[in-house]
Amino acid sequence: MTATPSQPYSPMAVRAQRPPRRSHRSRPRAPRPVRDALALMGLPLLAVLALPAAFAGGGTRRWFGGRAESQRAEAQTAKDDAAAAFYELDTAQRDLRISIETIAAVDSSPAARRAVTDFEALGRRIDEVSHQYISAVDAHDLDRDDLEASAAAHARGELTAARTELGRVKQELDRFAEGLGPLLGKAETQLARLAPAVERARQALLAASDALDSARGSGLKADDLATRLARLGPELTRLNQGAGQHGVPQTLERAERVTREAEAVRAEAERLPERAAETGHRLVSLRTRAQALTTRTGQVEPVLSELRRRFTAACWQDLQHVPEQATESVRQAEQKLAEAQAARDEQRWPDATALLSTVRALLNSTDEAVSAAGDRLRQLNAVQKDPQQEIERTRFAIRDAQRLAMAGRNTPEPRHARPLDEAVARLERAVTTLEGRHPDYWHFLTETEAVRQAVAQVVTRIREERGAGQ
Repeated sequence: MTATPSQPYSPMAVRAQRPPRRSHRSRPRAPRPVRDALALMGLPLLAVLALPAAFAGGGTRRWFGGRAESQRAEAQTAKDDAAAAFYELDTAQRDLRISIETIAAVDSSPAARRAVTDFEALGRRIDEVSHQYISAVDAHDLDRDDLEASAAAHARGELTAARTELGRVKQELDRFAEGLGPLLGKAETQLARLAPAVERARQALLAASDALDSARGSGLKADDLATRLARLGPELTRLNQGAGQHGVPQTLERAERVTREAEAVRAEAERLPERAAETGHRLVSLRTRAQALTTRTGQVEPVLSELRRRFTAACWQDLQHVPEQATESVRQAEQKLAEAQAARDEQRWPDATALLSTVRALLNSTDEAVSAAGDRLRQLNAVQKDPQQEIERTRFAIRDAQRLAMAGRNTPEPRHARPLDEAVARLERAVTTLEGRHPDYWHFLTETEAVRQAVAQVVTRIREERGAGQ
């Protein structure tokens, strides 16, 4: 046990200064200093040596605690609580920093940049309350032997305030973390896509290279595909350097683009043997068709001669240049076929395909022009023999439209009746052109066809309006 040193204001000191009083009821006693000296003589030697130091104020604590010890314990509890709050805030800040770095690495949107800025502001607030806590801890030594009750109470107040501020900022940090949910989810999704996307790009490049080697092994050069594949080499290097150097969004976009282009190269390389065979087949087919059209073009002139002999100029005048035009078109087609053959031999597949498409268009237009002369002669022969058949065909179309316009009505709608009445009048005018010695049968045929088209438009309009509930 340790003794508490005497104080100037203690009762012991007061009694020591008073003069001894005598009592008539008690026997005379030796003065207090004498009795103290006698008591000391009865103590063991070590105790005697220790007592002067104890009474000399050596900083030891009171034997039975007291108010100072109670305040010391409360201050220590406040210090422990503040330390726990400081640790929780520091841990939360570290965890949240990882989330912010993830978002910043993936997302460059205004919302992501605002989140980074807000976190920096929170970081400054955390630094302030952390400094307040550390200053409070450094300012008070709670293990001091001579800690006064007032000092302990002051320490407890500052440490409690520091803990309160730490907890308040921790709540702000938690609310901020909750608001990061959508941004963090988006960033984590992109990060989860990163490694598979890069691996798909590598595998696509490897498959394209293998397909190209296979095509070359079959005797095909595929120089254009090789050039396209070579251009992807630097992109693969950037993918291997990683997202840390080039950014997650950029790396994802690059991986997807490399995958897409490499797969296109692979598909074309795998199809190259089939494409070569198909090009050869088209060359043979179009060459045969050009030869057939050359033969048919020679048959147009006799048809035109018969048209000139039997019908008026209006019936054949638009066809008189067909033989020359057909001959020129076939000549151009044969020239393009020769160029396509050269492109195929040089394995310039895109050029060969484009040239063959041009040949096909030339032959199609020539075929239509050559066929037009024969079709014209057949139509004119039919209407010359029996014009009534064309007339009845047109009248039937008009009557059918009139019945539709009157369905469910007493009178037709004017917007429907007017064009139908005009169609009837136009047909009658076309019939009158057949009168005379040399009728214009081609004008008659074009007029009846125009009447039927006008009537068909009215029918379509009626059905659309009724289908819409008008």
